[in-house]
Amino acid sequence: MASSSPTPAHRSRVLATPWSGVYGSLIDSGRHFGRHWHDSYGLGLLLQGAQRSASGRGSVDAFAGELITSNPGEVHDGRPLGIDSRRWRMLYLDPEVVAAMASGSASGSGTAELTRPVIADARLRLVLARLFARLDAWQAGPTALAALACEQALLRVLGLLLERYSTAAPQPAETATVAEMATVRERLADADAGAVVPSLAELAAPLGLSRYQLLRRFEAVHGLPPHAWLLQLRAERARRLIASGSALADAAAAAGFADQSHMTRVFARHFGLTPGAWRPQ
Repeated sequence: MASSSPTPAHRSRVLATPWSGVYGSLIDSGRHFGRHWHDSYGLGLLLQGAQRSASGRGSVDAFAGELITSNPGEVHDGRPLGIDSRRWRMLYLDPEVVAAMASGSASGSGTAELTRPVIADARLRLVLARLFARLDAWQAGPTALAALACEQALLRVLGLLLERYSTAAPQPAETATVAEMATVRERLADADAGAVVPSLAELAAPLGLSRYQLLRRFEAVHGLPPHAWLLQLRAERARRLIASGSALADAAAAAGFADQSHMTRVFARHFGLTPGAWRPQ
């Protein structure tokens, strides 16, 4: 009696995000998925292996390092190509999430269709990988500051995706207003002093801006996005506390860092030195 073919290996898990209407998945699988569709947009990164799939634009092949997409209602399938398995990470976004981004306004309802089922774009791959890394950090410690970092990364991903690979109407160039962005900076400074870290939506709403408009205008005026600017402010505050004699753990807590190791990572990235370098001699 002939033995049956072994069952293809398959491992998968759903990944939470800070937002309703957005979730992720990580899949390592040798399965051949039959034709199906989702009611959300899909954007993913093929991490290992290759796959062949049907799409709204015919059969397509994707290889490690390339991005894969699907539109709501678009019938597709997927199977390994050349090897027994492949590994990929996906982000699924409800149409309302993408529509708000495509509109370019705080309350718009734009529409967009993704035009490429497989994308080879080094910059988009980089910002998507950064978003995944920030989502992992948020899952490990779901703070408001980590959520702000995720929100910024998501908007950068969607901005590039819609600009380069969708039917969304081009957005007009942003005009940065120094006075407006000063009020945003002040609200972030309040968060550094102990207030709850606001989301981009909360920062943008009083100005009648979309989150993406706020992000681009703030960076144009201040040279950093809000999350990085707030981290810099906290690093400077911690540095002064350490220089005046505070213990490292106390300085980290007083400056608003999650813990001393978080402060150390920020110091290494911003200053190229450890926090201990500022201890009084």
